[in-house]
Amino acid sequence: MFFLKELPSREMMDRYGSRYPEMDVQAVEDALALMRRASLLIRDLEAYFSGLNLSLLRFLILIVIDREPGRSSLTMGEIIERVDISKPVMTRTVRTLEDDGLIVVAPDDRDRRSKAIVLTEHGKDVLDDVLPGYFALISDFMRAGDGR
Repeated sequence: MFFLKELPSREMMDRYGSRYPEMDVQAVEDALALMRRASLLIRDLEAYFSGLNLSLLRFLILIVIDREPGRSSLTMGEIIERVDISKPVMTRTVRTLEDDGLIVVAPDDRDRRSKAIVLTEHGKDVLDDVLPGYFALISDFMRAGDGR
């Protein structure tokens, strides 16, 4: 999260720019604005998912499994490659998804040392239920532009 509610003024940025000549004032200003907007979007997404008994992370794991063309499962390692979290956090989150009946963890036919993580029908139904609101939230956010 990016916690600054009020971004630095242009005057302040110019002052830093004169103290640090290698600083590209416009680039830093643009990056700060982007981080602030991204933080607002993440906050909105987290609120949306918490109202559906999900989290952004749990949703991302489900969607990563679902989006893989021609595959019905991924291994834990493949999911970790696609979602930027540690293995212990992934293990705990996968366990809760399994406990909630959204995924099944089974032996991987391709590699006996790995486990295949598969969406259940319930998991697919949950995605079908949350995706329209997810896409609407993002679309509305983007249409709002800088008016937040």
